[in-house]
Amino acid sequence: MNIGVLGTGTVGQTIASRLVELGHSVTMGARQAGNENATAWAAAHHGRAGTFAEAAAFGALVINCTNGAGALDALAAAGEANLAGKVLIDVTNPLDFSAGMPPTLTVANTDSLAERIQAAYPATKVVKSLNTVTASVMVRPDTVPGDHVVFVAGEDAGAKEITRGLLGEFGWPEARVLDLGGIRAARGMEMYLPLWLSLYGALGVGAFNIAVHAAK
Repeated sequence: MNIGVLGTGTVGQTIASRLVELGHSVTMGARQAGNENATAWAAAHHGRAGTFAEAAAFGALVINCTNGAGALDALAAAGEANLAGKVLIDVTNPLDFSAGMPPTLTVANTDSLAERIQAAYPATKVVKSLNTVTASVMVRPDTVPGDHVVFVAGEDAGAKEITRGLLGEFGWPEARVLDLGGIRAARGMEMYLPLWLSLYGALGVGAFNIAVHAAK
């Protein structure tokens, strides 16, 4: 599949590299053509580098790995026409580091970044997923032992099925992909991040995750 990955940081590079390993064709998008991170990644992984618009146009599926605070600007640069009708997997978190650590959330409680993205791009099928684990666990869940879960949320059932399929390629067993319903569930997924950061501080390592068990 042709996949556009928006973002050149750790998450973008980790996801893009795994996608290439799995046989997908990937264009990594950046704000400007010739971005050093994107160009270096493309050379090392036989991928392509381009602008946000070029990556979004290339991908039959698009993954948003940009910084949460700049995600809407990045998607505007990607272009509404290049995103229309496509599945957009949003893995970003609305973290604000302007006041130092720990970060706060730019949006919470009654809204979420994913909801804002869906509202801004109604013709795009937004699915929130993978934002509750660190990059290495996103693409290789067996990094963490045991029965732990990843979440999906979105309005389009078909888009969520496509997302579940990609998660399966990454190594997430079907039973460990928990569908939380519509895109409004992204509020809780994003608000989990302050707890994730506290867990990271307590454990001293980012390769961890949570399990969900229901009483029988």
